[in-house]
Amino acid sequence: MKNLKNTTHPSHADGAGLLGEVEGTLQGHRDGHGFLIPDNGSADVYLSSQETHAVMHGDRLRVRVMRFDKRGRPEGKVLEILERKKRPLIGRLLLESGVWLVAPEDRRMGQDILIPKNGIANATAGQVVAVELTEPPSLYSQPVGRVVEVLGEIDDPGMEIEIAVRKYDVPHRFSPETLAQSAKLPEKLRAVDLKHRIDLRDVPLVTIDGEDARDFDDAVYCEPFKQGRGKKAFDGWRLLVAIADVSHYVKPGEPLDADAYERATSVYFPRRVIPMLPEKLSNGLCSLNPYEDRLSMVCDMLVSTDGEVTAYQFYPAVISSHARFTYNEVAAILGNTHGPEAAKRRELVPHLLHLHEVYRALLSERGRRGAIDFETTETQIVCDDNGRIEKIVPRTRNDAHRLIEEAMLAANVCAADFIHTNKHHALFRVHEGPTPEKRQTLQNYLRSLGISLGISDDPAPREFQQLAAATKDRPDAQQIHQMLLRSMQQAIYTGTNSGHFGLAYPAYTHFTSPIRRYPDLLVHRVIKALLAAKKCTLDASKMNVPQAPKRPGRAAPPNPADARNEAERWEVVGAHCSANERRADEASRDVEAWLKCRYMRDHLGEEFAGTVSAVTSFGLFVQLDALYVEGLVHITELGGEYYRFDEVRQELRGERTGIRYATGARVQVQVSRVDLDGRRIDFRLVRETDEARAPSRAVAGKPVAKVAAKKRAPKTAVEALEDVRQADRDVKQSRKAVVAALHPVKAAQQAAKRAAGKAAKKTAAKSTPRKRR
Repeated sequence: MKNLKNTTHPSHADGAGLLGEVEGTLQGHRDGHGFLIPDNGSADVYLSSQETHAVMHGDRLRVRVMRFDKRGRPEGKVLEILERKKRPLIGRLLLESGVWLVAPEDRRMGQDILIPKNGIANATAGQVVAVELTEPPSLYSQPVGRVVEVLGEIDDPGMEIEIAVRKYDVPHRFSPETLAQSAKLPEKLRAVDLKHRIDLRDVPLVTIDGEDARDFDDAVYCEPFKQGRGKKAFDGWRLLVAIADVSHYVKPGEPLDADAYERATSVYFPRRVIPMLPEKLSNGLCSLNPYEDRLSMVCDMLVSTDGEVTAYQFYPAVISSHARFTYNEVAAILGNTHGPEAAKRRELVPHLLHLHEVYRALLSERGRRGAIDFETTETQIVCDDNGRIEKIVPRTRNDAHRLIEEAMLAANVCAADFIHTNKHHALFRVHEGPTPEKRQTLQNYLRSLGISLGISDDPAPREFQQLAAATKDRPDAQQIHQMLLRSMQQAIYTGTNSGHFGLAYPAYTHFTSPIRRYPDLLVHRVIKALLAAKKCTLDASKMNVPQAPKRPGRAAPPNPADARNEAERWEVVGAHCSANERRADEASRDVEAWLKCRYMRDHLGEEFAGTVSAVTSFGLFVQLDALYVEGLVHITELGGEYYRFDEVRQELRGERTGIRYATGARVQVQVSRVDLDGRRIDFRLVRETDEARAPSRAVAGKPVAKVAAKKRAPKTAVEALEDVRQADRDVKQSRKAVVAALHPVKAAQQAAKRAAGKAAKKTAAKSTPRKRR
């Protein structure tokens, strides 16, 4: 007899076999079921709603694999609750039939929380509250809790941010020790702060940032530079990138450092920022404000006329920014050096022109390097005084944005090279290319579009850039570029240098934003240690952090408890910073989604033109042209047709009519439903055009535009549905004709039977007495 406990399912040789046990964290689903995310990185285990009734999202469990479904996915049974997630839950307080309860904001919790009458504090029905569990759920009872904080009404300005920071466990209050240490910091630089620093206060460094920026990490300066003669002659520019020296104020082991590490990054919301550092540092002492003496770490580079950084050095300095520019202001000056903007800053215009010259050289080198440069549309939410969306506008990138970006990239590469050359541990910013599975999916997608260019088995960044350039004029270019992006892996922080695929760098790190990113602060400490011929070691207390969650499709992150040497500690810190970066992104997206839903509630019933941005098995995601808001057209809204999802072509195809809906399709939709709690906007399809359903398909090698021009005029959804019904009637009539021709006797008998049935119905109708009205 076989020992089933040791039997491994062939599809999950790397995970738990049948009746095997696995530990992990529960990820709940709003429909009641859940998935165990194993600690060992193996396949997720499905848990039915019956199994999740006694547990909640975020709990750590031990599960036994009981079976595998038809697709080889494991299903489990909860054996033991290892740890309850201890944190307040956010939700709305409701009074239903005399019973107080809280509906969690995070629908993954799956259950409402009962609140005793003496546990509602001073909250009233409808308010948003924070709840602490007093009794966990069981197989036969709901969880019970008490209100510990009243946040306010759901429509209060900024409430969506208050909910998000608690929903995603974003630290938003500094510890008393951190605030006390921050208060003791000096208001201005002291003489002792200037020791062993290069004085660059006479160099006209300037900051260039957005109009709404409050903390200024970086300042730049450029001048032409020539040196030597003959073959050794150098002709190019000297580029200075000065970065705020946060490491001078934030030391390892101090409260400021502990809070900064816990946050790992600043979190940006519309109209509000949750900073990594207290405001006295982020907007004061460390911010490179104009005409203020500030401490900085400088990357001093020589850039040749072909854009190659031929030499660099790092050193601590004291600077004084000579101006605070905005991107739009610099773009206007570069566009017209005799305009009114240039007249206001006449003495700095030559330096801006030099910056633009070195940018063009760096940009040309970027092209030769084959770095990927997708032109995607970014949007900016403009809010009113109450924090509600006033409008959503595209964020345009000009030469000033690109100028600063290239300067920062050059400094980051120099920092990575300096650390890598000196063989010191640090955090690198690693971006790997596509996995074999994603590469194959991308190749199939490109082939289905008739794109002759493909990618090799070991693709280089240049291949992706060539694809992007070759398809930039297609009507579905944005969707193709999105697929190219999705095929690549997410960038992470790690102690192991594996290069940056997207930027085509052999080594890359983050050095230029220590005010808002903890990895940059660590890189500054490493560079300072190398300049002083010392070694930078991580504080052992950094390992006293929760294990970062396992991400789908990725190996499990390192366990902090297992970090026994310096290399493993850097891996733990990298996993922590990467996880918190994703947490910040998720919280920001959640707030933006809530604001967009609130905004679209005022547009219910209105019609808009849009583009299909993604296709799934359950419907189409459509982005509105005018509002830059995305919503779902569910498959049930596509008419009386059965659609199959083609994963390769990324399209839905009707079985009977052959109607196709693909990414890039142009459609007219109506806003039919807005779900604030679910952060979901539903559209109803009003009208679509045949040429838009598959804009990238070519016929017999002819251009898409010419093929589309020959197609019939667009039909409304009602007309398309009537066509389907008529096609069904035609099929039925043709079948009857075939039967009559092949079996005349049988056809006559069926006709007589139908006629007799109709006569009987008429007789019954006449004999039935009518009701008196």
